[in-house]
Amino acid sequence: MFSFFKRKPKEEPVVTPEVVATPASAAIPTTPAELPQTIAEPAAQPVTTTATTAVDEVASTSASAPAPQPEQKRSWLSRLKAGLAKTSSNLTTLFIGARIDDELYDELEAALLTSDAGVEATLFLLDTLKKKVKEEKLTEAEQVKTALKTLLLELLTPLQKPLELGRHQPLVMMIAGVNGAGKTTTIGKLAKHMQVHHQSVLLAAGDTFRAAAREQLSVWGERNDVTVISQESGDPAAVAFDAVASARARGTDVVMVDTAGRLPTQLHLMEELKKIKRVIAKGMEGAPQEVLLIIDGNTGQNALAQVRAFDDALQLTGLIITKLDGTAKGGVLAAIAKTRPIPVYFIGIGEQIEDLQPFNAQEFVDALFN
Repeated sequence: MFSFFKRKPKEEPVVTPEVVATPASAAIPTTPAELPQTIAEPAAQPVTTTATTAVDEVASTSASAPAPQPEQKRSWLSRLKAGLAKTSSNLTTLFIGARIDDELYDELEAALLTSDAGVEATLFLLDTLKKKVKEEKLTEAEQVKTALKTLLLELLTPLQKPLELGRHQPLVMMIAGVNGAGKTTTIGKLAKHMQVHHQSVLLAAGDTFRAAAREQLSVWGERNDVTVISQESGDPAAVAFDAVASARARGTDVVMVDTAGRLPTQLHLMEELKKIKRVIAKGMEGAPQEVLLIIDGNTGQNALAQVRAFDDALQLTGLIITKLDGTAKGGVLAAIAKTRPIPVYFIGIGEQIEDLQPFNAQEFVDALFN
C-alpha cells in the first residue's frame, strides 16, 4: 500500500541519517535583491480543485489528506482496464477452452512478447509457470491463468514503492525524459498531488531550449497557484540552482526541476543532464533526492532502452509511466521489473489531473487479467 509522509511542523524538524542539517542563513539569499529575478509569482487567490488521489493508506502524519471517494476509485480502475484492454484480451483469450500443452505455451510466449514484456521477462515467466504447473499438478487452463497472474504480480510488486514526502527540506526532484513523453504535463499533475498532501511546491523551468515548454509550465503554475522560476535562455543548471536556493529561503517543501527532452543517444545532451544534477548538489547537499524518468507507455521496448540509458547516466530513483490508454501494451513494466527494477511511483492513463495515480501492482495485474 502507498503512504505519503507530510512535513512535520517547523518547530519539530524531521532529522534522518540522509539529511544534513544546514543553518537557515548559510549561503541562502534572504533579500529580494538576492533572490532570482525571473520568479513568476503565483496568483493572489488559490486555485480550487476537487481532484483527489488514489492513495489507499496515508501515514498518520498526514491523516488529514483527503481520502479517495469510492466512485472515483471505481472510475480509475475502469479506465485502467480500458487502457490495458488490448493486452488483457491477448492474454486471457488464450486460456478459453485451451489444453495445457506446448501449443498453449507457444501462444502465451507470443502474447507476452507482443505486449512488450521483453525476451528476458517472457522466458522467466514461462519457465517459472511450467515448473509451477508441474509441481502443483495443475490440469485446468483456468488454473494456469491464475498461476500466471500470481507470477506476474510477484514480478511487479517490487516496483511498487511510495514517494515519501517530508524527509527533506526541501525535497528536490529532477525530472527527465525524451521529447513527447508528457514530461511537463506530468510535472503539473504531480504538483497538484503534492498540494493535496499539504506540500508547498516550486517549479523550475529547466527546459531553456523550448519557449513552449516554459510557457506550458507557467500555465500549470498558474493553474496550481505555484511559483515558477524560469529564464528565456541560458544555462538550465543555473535555473535549477536558483530554484533550490529560492526554495530554501522560502521554506518551500518540494522543488520540481523540469529538463529539456532528449534522446539517450544524444551524448552531449546526456552530459548536460549530469551537469544539472551536479549543480543542484552544490546548491543543497544530498540533492536531488529524487531523479525521475517519465516514460511514454506506448514506446514499447524502446522504453526499456531509455530506462537503462538514463539510469546509467543519472542513477534514477523512480519512474512515471504515462499514456497507458488505448494503444499501450503494459507489458513493458514486466521487462523493467526483470532487467532494471526501478520503482514506478505513478502511472498515467489520460490528460486529466486525476488520471495520474500511484502505481499499485495488484490493481495493474487485475486490470490485465479481468
